[in-house]
Amino acid sequence: MYPNQRFLIVQTAFIGDVILATSLIEKLYFHFPEATIDFLVRKGNEGLLKGHPYLNEVLIWDKKNGKYRDLLRLIRLLRQRRYDKVINLQRFGATGLLTALSGAVETAGFSKNPFARFFNHRIEHRIAPGIHEVDRNTELVSWFTDGLVFKPRLYPSADDFAQVQPYQTGPYICVAPTSVWFTKQYPEEKWIDFVRQLPASLTVYLLGAPSDRDAAERIRQAVGSERVVNLTGQLSLLASAALMKGAQMNYVNDSAPMHLASAVNAPTTAVFCSTIPQFGFGPLADASYVVEIEEILECRPCSLHGRKACPLGHFQCAYGIRTDQLLQPLLA
Repeated sequence: MYPNQRFLIVQTAFIGDVILATSLIEKLYFHFPEATIDFLVRKGNEGLLKGHPYLNEVLIWDKKNGKYRDLLRLIRLLRQRRYDKVINLQRFGATGLLTALSGAVETAGFSKNPFARFFNHRIEHRIAPGIHEVDRNTELVSWFTDGLVFKPRLYPSADDFAQVQPYQTGPYICVAPTSVWFTKQYPEEKWIDFVRQLPASLTVYLLGAPSDRDAAERIRQAVGSERVVNLTGQLSLLASAALMKGAQMNYVNDSAPMHLASAVNAPTTAVFCSTIPQFGFGPLADASYVVEIEEILECRPCSLHGRKACPLGHFQCAYGIRTDQLLQPLLA
């Protein structure tokens, strides 16, 4: 095994998936500190890995403009580079084709991928209690390393920390109230009730993407307090992570901000509505708490990834969560 190997990690899914995949960067660097490690992401997610000390290059796939034309460009690029190992963390055909045609000496991926039969190494993507996504990803490289699992990690820059310093003049918490999926999102009125019951000494920063601004603004206005500040769309992902790192607590849904907090080891309280932590996507920070309905619901979980609406119309998995459950980790 030569120390100066060239690795490519492929994860072109969503923000949270990329963050969880950074555990493999940590692991590969630990075993092969002289190796060249590249990472392939979808366009828009490259900012997560800006300034990463262990990465040589971040490759970008433009999936919105000429998706397959750009895929062919990437395949040609990979074949020119002749990677020693391409590690594909996705289970979809396009990246499977890219992996199979990469020209790499060895390839690894999940057996569910339609092109998995062309990989040199395949493992099952197992959803089971006690198995986190970082465990599943680690299995893809354990055959040439070991079974030790590393936590995901991001590296906000000095500029990121300097940008959020003006917000850190007193104790604060961060709340990321939204999610792409309706059934993963704790309801606005529930967030409002929670924020109203927080100690008056705490500033509350609402975080999210520009598209989340209206929802966060409704929460801010409903609470009606100057201590609630809407920062949605104003901070980069790494700057958001820098702010979360200094928070007394970070309140998130089962969504990307949860993984953002994990990647800087920030205290996290994750609210699970229709999904469950047993799927393997729970928080990983040292101080992590999961809040979910205490009642057993036959309809929960209703899907692996969340839905656009509650199939039964009642959304009891969210409305059945009590505000004191959210307050407990902060006030304990």
